[in-house]
Amino acid sequence: MTGIDKINYYTPNTYVDLVELAEARGIDPDKFTIGIGQSKMAVPTLTQDAVAMAANAALPLLTENERETIDMVIVGTESGIDQSKSIATFVHQLLDIHPFAKAIEIKQACYGATAGLMMARDYVSQHPNRKALVIATDIAKYGLATGGEVTQGAGAVAMIVASEPRILELHDDNVAMSDNIFDFWRPNYSEMAFVDGKFSNEAYMTFFEKIWTEYTKRTTHSFENFAALCFHLPYTKMGKKALLPLLDTQEDAIKTRLLARYDESTAYTREIGNIYTGSLYLSLLALLNRSNALTSGDIIGLFSYGSGAVGEFFTGTLVAGYEKQLRQNENEALLENRTKLTINQYESIFKQSLPKNGSNVTLKQDLDNGHFYLSQITNHMRQYSHNK
Repeated sequence: MTGIDKINYYTPNTYVDLVELAEARGIDPDKFTIGIGQSKMAVPTLTQDAVAMAANAALPLLTENERETIDMVIVGTESGIDQSKSIATFVHQLLDIHPFAKAIEIKQACYGATAGLMMARDYVSQHPNRKALVIATDIAKYGLATGGEVTQGAGAVAMIVASEPRILELHDDNVAMSDNIFDFWRPNYSEMAFVDGKFSNEAYMTFFEKIWTEYTKRTTHSFENFAALCFHLPYTKMGKKALLPLLDTQEDAIKTRLLARYDESTAYTREIGNIYTGSLYLSLLALLNRSNALTSGDIIGLFSYGSGAVGEFFTGTLVAGYEKQLRQNENEALLENRTKLTINQYESIFKQSLPKNGSNVTLKQDLDNGHFYLSQITNHMRQYSHNK
């Protein structure tokens, strides 16, 4: 079998408290903390762009052996920094992976990393002595005092795919679905996305229902077979909106189990916000770190959704000893040791931007404590530095 051998996430060490943000916007905080289900929101400085976050997420996973055996570096993102050059080429260099590896970027809204994970699974299945690095990295940005402000966020999730994985064996029972719709999109000329919020929620729910129905037709599985389901979570309540209607006909024990695991899977999203391509995998990581109810042999279902739109449901089996491969203490510490921004600091950081006229710029790590960071743009080229 092939699957996820290692997994780690990274989020900037600066955040804004959503109760304070709601009060600053003259909104009942319950609309954010209960209605949307968010408590805090990661706020990236200019030095923590999609490249830096991707490298910071992956760095703790790599051994010298893996730097020599990783043949693919795949980055799923919708926060690309160049129309031609992939984020993966920067990451490949920053992580010092051997030169004969492929480095590519995949774009399809929040679905891109899942496409990369399946590509990596198929490659490693054919080359069991080699590995692949898949990274989801994004910055969700909608604008100050907008309807989507509360569902912003930033972060990255990195996964090493290997044969005989030590965390999750991926099955080959995927069901995907595509449709050309405009629920969320960002033309090249716009820094902010266009969102039809109500339609986007409806599309997400419709995709899950149709894909799940097709999945049950193609397989013998039902909700009874799953210990947990993980969802792409632009905010913590989204997956539950899609799941609840389908649980109506299920026995109470199944409902109770799946909803309990769902709540555990939302823990990191609640504290970080929307990280687009990484949201599903942040959900998976939160579940693995926070749940005491899982055991080896459990089957986990995962629903990936990217607006525009592509959805996919796939499954995996937990491997014996999976919990020993997690970086639970480090993952929890990353959340606990962040710096809370005032509303004024948050708005100031949000308004900052890189030059758009081709001029050179040097950046300083003022609030950012990431190992890798964007330090300069010279002659239209991004330069990254790292802390010793």
